[in-house]
Amino acid sequence: MTAPSTRNVSEREARQVAEAAREQDWRKPSFAKELFLGRFRLDLIHPHPTPADEDAQRGEEFLAKLRDFCETKVDGARIEREAQIPDETIDGLKEIGALGMKIDTKYGGLGLTQVYYNKALALAGSANPAIGALLSAHQSIGVPQPLKQFGTQEQKDVFLPRCARTDISAFLLTEPDVGSDPARLATTAVPEGEDYVLDGVKLWTTNGVVADLLVVMARVPKSEGHKGGITAFVVEAAAEGVTVEHRNAFMGLRGIENGVTRFHRVRVPAANRIGPEGAGLKIALTTLNTGRLSLPAMCVGAGKWCLKIAREWSAAREQWGKPIAKHEAVGAKISFIAATTFALEAVVDLASQMADEDRNDIRIEAALAKLYGSEMGCLMADELVQIRGGRGFETAASLAARGERAVPAEQILRDLRINRIFEGSTEIMHLLIAREAVDAHLSVAGDLIDPEKSLGDKGRAAAKAGTFYARWLPKLVAGPGQLPRTYAEFGDLAGHLRYVERAARKLARSTFYAMSRWQGRMETKQGFLGRIVDIGAELFAMSAAVVRAEHLRVTDDHGREAHQLADAFCRQARIRVDELFGRLWTNTDDLDRKVVSGVLTGTYAWLEEGVVDPSGDGPWIADATPGPATKENVHRPIR
Repeated sequence: MTAPSTRNVSEREARQVAEAAREQDWRKPSFAKELFLGRFRLDLIHPHPTPADEDAQRGEEFLAKLRDFCETKVDGARIEREAQIPDETIDGLKEIGALGMKIDTKYGGLGLTQVYYNKALALAGSANPAIGALLSAHQSIGVPQPLKQFGTQEQKDVFLPRCARTDISAFLLTEPDVGSDPARLATTAVPEGEDYVLDGVKLWTTNGVVADLLVVMARVPKSEGHKGGITAFVVEAAAEGVTVEHRNAFMGLRGIENGVTRFHRVRVPAANRIGPEGAGLKIALTTLNTGRLSLPAMCVGAGKWCLKIAREWSAAREQWGKPIAKHEAVGAKISFIAATTFALEAVVDLASQMADEDRNDIRIEAALAKLYGSEMGCLMADELVQIRGGRGFETAASLAARGERAVPAEQILRDLRINRIFEGSTEIMHLLIAREAVDAHLSVAGDLIDPEKSLGDKGRAAAKAGTFYARWLPKLVAGPGQLPRTYAEFGDLAGHLRYVERAARKLARSTFYAMSRWQGRMETKQGFLGRIVDIGAELFAMSAAVVRAEHLRVTDDHGREAHQLADAFCRQARIRVDELFGRLWTNTDDLDRKVVSGVLTGTYAWLEEGVVDPSGDGPWIADATPGPATKENVHRPIR
């Protein structure tokens, strides 16, 4: 039977699918979760955790090898020019073990920690972001990570040695009509004997064009003996019925091997199923808890490069009798890049080390790092282009052709832009983090705002909520952030920690007031929720920056300079936080909704007059009806 190309689902069903995929319990402490509850648990991040000596030595040895490879064997300009990573470059990455950075040594991998894996991605991504994307998609969300956490021993024995040295993997979830709403997933995996038969189309399959192994999310129909639901499978890319129908091209990341993959009657052994039926989304989300750290890691690398170019260029370029860096308008941009790079590296290193130690639940920290890194990375790149002026808008190839240094500033702006969409758009990240941030409230008072709960359920929830809030609310009135000598051991940065503590309590009070005011309508207030999350992100970044600066001071590793950068960042962040607090209650959200309604109904169509639309013809969303491939297979395994 032919499956439909899309599934029509209600808003409630879509929420239920997403909610079922969440990790329901908090078995370990979470600094960010506590922060959103108004509790500043500095003890969870200070003293700053550090890697074991053995891990650090192994990591540094590989970074040295990778740096040499990137400097001598990677031609970033060629990748940009040809829109493809040369096969010999990928072969070289395989030879030095880059495909197995996160894979245990017993399977032939390097066994790097999350800290050093991220440092390696930052380094490789600075040579060319498409290389960072290749390595990240393979190891952060591709076959190795889900198997590491959920695979059977047999699956690990079969697939991990291949992934460590020779085979590139990809993760396939998105479909032409399925983005962040997995309830619409249409690809099916129908049980047939000892196999499952896959049918469907996947879009934006990073690494899919060159992959040897695929992690595919497909819907198993519920039937006798089969629980059904969205399920994860390892699929051989060369299997009969798998066709890469198109290699996509983008405004940035021109070397990325991203495509459209069709499955037609593809037989997958039941032994290749990862976890039980119906666990696919939970596996995907759990994998992303640490996998999301790869994007901000590469944003750190971008920030470091932006700072280097800004420093060198603004010292060499003179206007009105002095270097442009000496002009305040330009200097403020350089300060922003330097301070933000320091803070973002602090966030990524802290979250990564916490992931390695596995003492804390970092699902919110990793999501905040991804959200904050992708947004700030784009801002830093945009400021670099502005500092470079016309040369920032000019391509590196054009600069070189007329005799100037080939600085790819416009390229990094294009390359970084996708990070605000990859692995959860900024808007989706706001909602995901907000859901986790209010989890404590929903666990005690959720039934009160659920229209489908009985009066009895609501009564029990009211009693439970009363007990919780009677203990919790009084603690939000006053705290150590109001005492002038609190956190004195941090010296000149202590005031910033006191600010974070006060702001965390204010943030929790604001959230509680909003829930009391809007109740069940809270989930529709996406503008408010986004600002709540952005405040939390700034407070997390401030905390990480201060703790890192103090750690560097204690270890005598650029301590004074680190304190200066942390101080600059925190002062900049405090201005942003104060503005966000103001916009919680003074904004144009209601008016914006009215304008949007008018736009959709054509009320303002007259405003669109006077232009021509250069867009081509065709549907907004391509047809993804299952069936045999009608296009040439452009799958290009690298051997």
